[in-house]
Amino acid sequence: MHTRIDIKRNDQVKVITGRDKGKQGRVLRVFPDTSKVLVEHVMVVKKNVRPNPQRNIKGGIAEQESPIAISNVMVVCPSCGPSRVGHRMQGDKRIRVCKRCDAALDK
Repeated sequence: MHTRIDIKRNDQVKVITGRDKGKQGRVLRVFPDTSKVLVEHVMVVKKNVRPNPQRNIKGGIAEQESPIAISNVMVVCPSCGPSRVGHRMQGDKRIRVCKRCDAALDK
């Protein structure tokens, strides 16, 4: 099953459910095959890191973001806040638009 993903890298998104509900952040990476996104400062988990002198890595407990399901985030429209994403043809290109105020989300 392949679903269309309306979220792109560097989009501003808001978490609508889960333990980080209400948080906003920038999308760092999109994983289309698992329908997940990596959002800055959202779903932060602790990870044990082994020291590696060759790569100048100190050991200890590091914090890093963990992927979150795409269904749990909403794209934030710059003018009206979190909203659903629609599509419109602009010339021969399909652009993403905000469903609330009809503003284009693609630059």
